[in-house]
Amino acid sequence: MAELREELKEKIIEQLSLEDIEIGEIGDDDPLFGDGLGLDSIDALELIVLLEKDYGIKLKDPKEGKAIFESVGVMADYISKHRTK
Repeated sequence: MAELREELKEKIIEQLSLEDIEIGEIGDDDPLFGDGLGLDSIDALELIVLLEKDYGIKLKDPKEGKAIFESVGVMADYISKHRTK
């Protein structure tokens, strides 16, 4: 699971072009939106694309995404249970 969390941090930085942020600066339980990384709704769409493209996960309900994108740790748990790639 630790490898998946590190992989996710790397992909989030790359996908969202967060050039000013290092992998070590993102805690597993840090919020991705709001006071955490400060991501917004456009970033959420990019994360949905990342889940589908890299892990074969299609989100049908936007509310589901809000819960999944709470933190890197929550995302990793969800991916490990639902991935098809």
